[in-house]
Amino acid sequence: MTRSLSFLIAFSLFIIGCKKDGQAPPLTPQGNDSFTAYETHFLDALWKLNPEWGTDEGYHKYDSLLVIPNDKNREAMSLFLKKQQDSLAKFEVNDLTPSNKMDYHILQNQLEYSNWKISVLKDYQWNPAYYNVIPAFAHMLNEHYAPLAKRLRNLHQKMADLPLYYKEAEKQIKNPAPELTALAIEQQTGGINILEKEFADSLKKSIIPAAEQKQMTDRAKLAVDAIKGYISWLQALKSDKPRSFRLGKELYEDKFKYETQSAFSAQQLFNIATERKKQIHGDMVKLSKELWPKYFGKKTMPADSLDLVSRVLDTLSGKHTTAADLPSEIEKQLPKLSAFVKDKDLLTLDPSKPLKVRKQPAYFGNAAVASMSSPGPYDKNGTAYYNIISLTGLSADRAESYLREYNDYTLQILSMHEAIPGHYAQLIYANNAPSLVKSIFSSTAMVEGWAVYGEQMMLDAGYDTSPEMKLMWYKWHLRSVCNTILDFDVHSNSMTKEQALKFLTHEAFQQQAEAEGKWKRVGVTSVQLDSYYDGYKEIMDLRDAYKVKMGDKYKLKEFNEKFLSYGSAPVKLIRSAMADGKDN
Repeated sequence: MTRSLSFLIAFSLFIIGCKKDGQAPPLTPQGNDSFTAYETHFLDALWKLNPEWGTDEGYHKYDSLLVIPNDKNREAMSLFLKKQQDSLAKFEVNDLTPSNKMDYHILQNQLEYSNWKISVLKDYQWNPAYYNVIPAFAHMLNEHYAPLAKRLRNLHQKMADLPLYYKEAEKQIKNPAPELTALAIEQQTGGINILEKEFADSLKKSIIPAAEQKQMTDRAKLAVDAIKGYISWLQALKSDKPRSFRLGKELYEDKFKYETQSAFSAQQLFNIATERKKQIHGDMVKLSKELWPKYFGKKTMPADSLDLVSRVLDTLSGKHTTAADLPSEIEKQLPKLSAFVKDKDLLTLDPSKPLKVRKQPAYFGNAAVASMSSPGPYDKNGTAYYNIISLTGLSADRAESYLREYNDYTLQILSMHEAIPGHYAQLIYANNAPSLVKSIFSSTAMVEGWAVYGEQMMLDAGYDTSPEMKLMWYKWHLRSVCNTILDFDVHSNSMTKEQALKFLTHEAFQQQAEAEGKWKRVGVTSVQLDSYYDGYKEIMDLRDAYKVKMGDKYKLKEFNEKFLSYGSAPVKLIRSAMADGKDN
């Protein structure tokens, strides 16, 4: 999971203050110059209307503003979207440069998606986790993009309307999904410390006068009371007919279309993933038979092929670090991964961009074990964070279950995915791409797909050629494949928790703790789990076609860097541009 995911839904929270802020300037489209002017105005309006999203992207002009998500503003947003669609439609797309043409299609999809979320999905009514400004507060408090006093004063201003924000949230929510209510409670409870303690601690380190500090801490107490009030309201909320977290097949297909911008439909991807699972099982059986004598001697192999694989994997999984040493073990891996990428000439890395391993912030919730928080395109030199959940405090059995899942083999693959050559490296390329649109409205499938592709690329280049690592990579790769199967079967069909856990532990060979965590995740997200295999599949198909096109001139590094030069655009748009031989 990445920075781009955190504010994927924020686009539908635009707040229109007045006509001059919400509408594009009058344009007589004349090609690329006019389109560039349109994009510039559009983004400027977006950050004023969505300051939290702007903060996440590194745009801090409107940090002090907090928008209130009420009906009036939502209606204004619908009008805004219509006007933006009308403005965009005035451009002749075939007259635009390849880069602007991609931006055109990205914006067109985003406007349609935002309108669909407001008018059809309406998750602002049934998802209490929709209302959460704590990440923006944390970003402003902890990132050093401006002097501390300025950031604290912006925070103080932003807190003024926090009680109104959460009261409005209570008005909007109707019959929410229980799983999403629980997530909201978890996120708000985990993040309240940002304003309850960390804000006051930062004030003590600032040059702000004592009298002003007193005003700021008083307001922070009111803000904390508002968050606690929202938590209590959610805890006491009763509903005779709560909405199911499942989207249903029609909504799922629509969301998949907008969110992944895939070359496939959701049903097609599910079918492809199902066949891929069978292929992987076959390869894993062959490797397990090869490894069996090494670890079990002359013991009889299990008759059931999946049991055979499970036995070998279970033995290999016993080799792992400790809960206390997990973060430091990850830190040790990063220089090794960087050196390998450089030695094999897979990609040009920028060692000047800071990367830190940290305990996953509590306000994230624990839907995912690891994630990458990357700086936005306006803050290219900001710190990227490799977030990992803390296993301390868990029961011994549960901590052991996680450690066996993230053993000495798969922990390295996790770091390939999250950091090098995965999310950390890719998002640096995206921030350096000339188009802000491709970075801001990033394709989740491209971002996650690249990370999955990067894992295989490292092993194909000889990172660890042992059959043990190969078997563990197959297990890891099954995560992406089975994510797709699980997400579709749960949201489009009616897979139960019991069926899901059996599927994940038996057919995907996951530890119990990992499987339970994945069930929780599929209950609070939708479509996102598809992005891993979808993006991977599209990138591999593109690379195969590019190899044929280039013939003897093909070089892996050249493909990688050309692909990444298009920012985080949908793979199908990158494929079209690369097929035409046109640069970004």
